[in-house]
Amino acid sequence: MTINALDLTASFFELFDLPVQFDLDLADLASRYRQLQKVTHPDRFVGASDREQRLAVQYTAHVNEAYNTLKSATQRAIYLLSLKGIELNIENNTVMDPGFLMEQMEWREQLEEVKGASNPDEAIADLMAAVEAKSTQLQQRFVKTWQEQSPQSLKQAETIVKQMLFIDKLLVEAELLEAELDS
Repeated sequence: MTINALDLTASFFELFDLPVQFDLDLADLASRYRQLQKVTHPDRFVGASDREQRLAVQYTAHVNEAYNTLKSATQRAIYLLSLKGIELNIENNTVMDPGFLMEQMEWREQLEEVKGASNPDEAIADLMAAVEAKSTQLQQRFVKTWQEQSPQSLKQAETIVKQMLFIDKLLVEAELLEAELDS
């Protein structure tokens, strides 16, 4: 495969020769990523023409973006929706299920109370376990609604992805607090 033969317009799934679906074998994805990196890494094109060197840099950036998107469950879900022409508009559409919002508020309160807990390590571990369980549940719901492919199910999938984004943000905050507690 030469650098000229690579297609920058291919979908991320096509790039890695994977089926267009939410559930992916992440070890297989990582293996395919490493194989593509071997072919496209700019270091392989040091003696090549300027054009080939530019293409290698562009293609490596494209491969990296594709890999980072597909390895993240939430980013993969967003990408799948984009393939159907659905672009998330988080800033202008913040309507959420009241039950989910209550759950979010409770978790945020728990996060704030971790430092004052009698056992902060246990408190953060319990919170993270609950949030990760919710993340898994949302991913399973996304798979089910995505497979239906009806306009209504795609709208539901969009709502689920917005919830996944909230969960991801909460997990990052919890991980930062956990690291702070460990130091």
